[in-house]
Amino acid sequence: MTKMTKRKKAVEAVVTSDRLCSLEEAVELLKKCPEIKFDQTVDIAIKLGIDPKKTDQNVRSTVSLPSGTGKKVAVLVLARGDKLKEAEEAGADFFGSDDLVEKISKGWTEFDAVIATPDMMREVGKLGKILGPRGLMPTPKAGTVTTDVTKAVQEIRQGRIEFKNDKAGIVNCGIGKLTAFSAEQIIANARALVAALMRAKPSTAKGVFIQKVCLSSTMGPGISIDMREFETARAR
Repeated sequence: MTKMTKRKKAVEAVVTSDRLCSLEEAVELLKKCPEIKFDQTVDIAIKLGIDPKKTDQNVRSTVSLPSGTGKKVAVLVLARGDKLKEAEEAGADFFGSDDLVEKISKGWTEFDAVIATPDMMREVGKLGKILGPRGLMPTPKAGTVTTDVTKAVQEIRQGRIEFKNDKAGIVNCGIGKLTAFSAEQIIANARALVAALMRAKPSTAKGVFIQKVCLSSTMGPGISIDMREFETARAR
């Protein structure tokens, strides 16, 4: 039998695993759990009523979190000509064209988001095996293939994230920092994500779309959320 650690005992003294909580209660419980040496990310997992094996039921879109993510995002822009100057002025961390494509092809991935202009996509397509598995491949749907480089960089800086379901039909996203964010900021981000998911609901998905929501922290427990929290979003 695995020995229960002191921290796990302390966590279980705070959280009852089979209890449904409001978002406010869930965030409060996570904040009451024993602290660790770093500021944990608050994650939300949302089970969707879709068949992920059917391509027309997969969900992929973006949302601008009202409170941001609390994470410093390294933005890379792949462009040519005047768009490189635009990327620099917008505050991109890295910008270039064929030179960066070659660097990435050799394994360099010290960035968190990639924006590309349409004229670069032929070269960017060659990086699919590197960017794809990391969820970094630019796409028009996510707003990361664009001629408006300034807007794309600013939106990512301000907390725009991309979300998509995994093979089990679950969307997982980080929505803030446990200590640095107030409960109100975390809750606002959670509601914004759920509302964005409802707007992205495939027309072919039948039945209850948002089936289960769970809130957790990096080293904390998962807390199931009472679905009545999202009745307004679900009714839209």
